[in-house]
Amino acid sequence: MPADDDASPGGVDALPPRAGTVSVVIPVKDDGAALERCLRALGYQTRPPDEVIVVDNGSSDTSADVARRGGAVVVSCATPGIPAASAAGYDRASGDLILRLDADCIPDPRWVEACTNVFRDRPELVACTGGARFTDGPRLLRRPLAAAYLTAYVLATTPALGHRPLFGSNLAMRSDAWRTVRTRVHRHDAEIHDDLDLAFHLGACGRIGSLPSATMGMSMRPFRSAHGFLRRVRRGTRTVTLHWPVDFPPFRWARIAAVRRGRSPRPGWRVGVRAS
Repeated sequence: MPADDDASPGGVDALPPRAGTVSVVIPVKDDGAALERCLRALGYQTRPPDEVIVVDNGSSDTSADVARRGGAVVVSCATPGIPAASAAGYDRASGDLILRLDADCIPDPRWVEACTNVFRDRPELVACTGGARFTDGPRLLRRPLAAAYLTAYVLATTPALGHRPLFGSNLAMRSDAWRTVRTRVHRHDAEIHDDLDLAFHLGACGRIGSLPSATMGMSMRPFRSAHGFLRRVRRGTRTVTLHWPVDFPPFRWARIAAVRRGRSPRPGWRVGVRAS
């Protein structure tokens, strides 16, 4: 399994030192109250985003109105599911960097700044991802439970990917990298994890780094029922097997290792070229 996440793959263009402009994408469905808190937290960022895009995935509540009042651009996505909503937001984003979080998240005030600093310091990266802490539930258990959840996620998905996964509540990627993989992601399948699917595609093109600071606050509510947890497991399994046999380990590991050693071409991958 390729594990050298700090080596620089050849052929990836570097971003300008200032990392350019930043777009934040938030998919939402019927979560207006949480979205309002999220947008308020984005308003306190030490490095304000250049645009905030809220993708309304068929809400029946006031989510779209909350987004407009909060100064966000509202994009409507009629196709159900987070994969479709997230992809619609990425497509609409105009920034050099695209940051993603969920409506029930509360970002650290330095979140945007931390993301831009990572790409400034490591211009070879195509994406980066960070950790999280729970903002509700038993106070003493919030951080350890979040750490246990994310550790289990990393341990379960890294063997399938051959590199670190992306965590959808706290991720950032280069917009030119998104344009390269946008037609390959499974955006119309509502029963997958869009962040894991995105990691399969971006990870085959370049390095995915870590965001060491500015953890993300998120709600514990998806894990409060056995049904919700099992649904996440089913979606994770489906996301992995959907990429087989092409990305079946160890075939994927060998291909990624060869790419990173410069021994094989990467068809269709050239950062900086806009997809047609």
